[in-house]
Amino acid sequence: MGWPPRSPSGLIGAEIAGYRVERELGRGGMAVVYRAKDLRLGRTVALKLLAPEYTRNEAFRRRFTQESRVAAAIEHPHIVPVFEAGEADGVLYIAMCLVDGQDLRALIDRAGPLPVPAALRIAAQLASALDAAHAHDLVHRDVKPANVLVARGVDSEHPEHVYLTDFGLAKKSLSLTGFTGAGEFVGTLDYVAPERIAGRPVDGRADLYSLACVVHEMLAGTPPFRREDPLDLLRAHQYEPPPALGARRPGLPPAADGVVRRALAKAPDDRYGSCLEFVAALRAAVADAGPRRRTPTLVDRAAPPDPPSWARAFLT
Repeated sequence: MGWPPRSPSGLIGAEIAGYRVERELGRGGMAVVYRAKDLRLGRTVALKLLAPEYTRNEAFRRRFTQESRVAAAIEHPHIVPVFEAGEADGVLYIAMCLVDGQDLRALIDRAGPLPVPAALRIAAQLASALDAAHAHDLVHRDVKPANVLVARGVDSEHPEHVYLTDFGLAKKSLSLTGFTGAGEFVGTLDYVAPERIAGRPVDGRADLYSLACVVHEMLAGTPPFRREDPLDLLRAHQYEPPPALGARRPGLPPAADGVVRRALAKAPDDRYGSCLEFVAALRAAVADAGPRRRTPTLVDRAAPPDPPSWARAFLT
């Protein structure tokens, strides 16, 4: 039987690098994340494990270990903190802060398009995290709803606290394209910037494009481009104009459509200079449309579990 076991219970109770595995939280293409107990400090963590078959692949190994270095190097309230990383019995692991909440992918799948104020709050927090990474000359390269964790915020003015996670694909700016040496594409096609598809060097503006795709999905319920054939999807990102956002989300002002369209420009030079600049322009476009009415927060619609530990002191 391969590792990690297909059965979610396969590692339950096992001890790995001083962490006792409690239950599986999710799995991706090369790693599995578990809820685990730190036996030394008594805290609960998210333990990310890379399967040995990937550990033996030097390219995947470098990508996984880089995630811990990148995330640990950036202290930011909207980037998931990394506690420890290493190797135990041939398994690479990263112990991270366990976020009590859900990912944005699950939230959109269940609730559909988000209220505009909630989408703007989430976008602003993501933009802040991405700009912080870009200030360190790092590009995330896989900005998507599944890599965005949404926890309960500290008060009614900040009902959500957003974390950007999974820096395993992050690379130095202007150094790597979206492809590995073997020609394998790295990233998620629904949110990939045209320059990465073309194999050109990338910088933070590629993440800005991906963020705009995520914002489009939060507002319209789908990314800007959807195609059955992956090659058709890649061509759409490279050559087709983005669809009118207002057609999919009636009630949004035309100016908001223009802001998102600029963020989705095919040429990086035609986009905004930073992620926060994009979100500020979108906020201004929505605010200029008229008086804002109170809309349900994400906490109203689907309250996540208990607030994270760092917030509890503010809620008592």
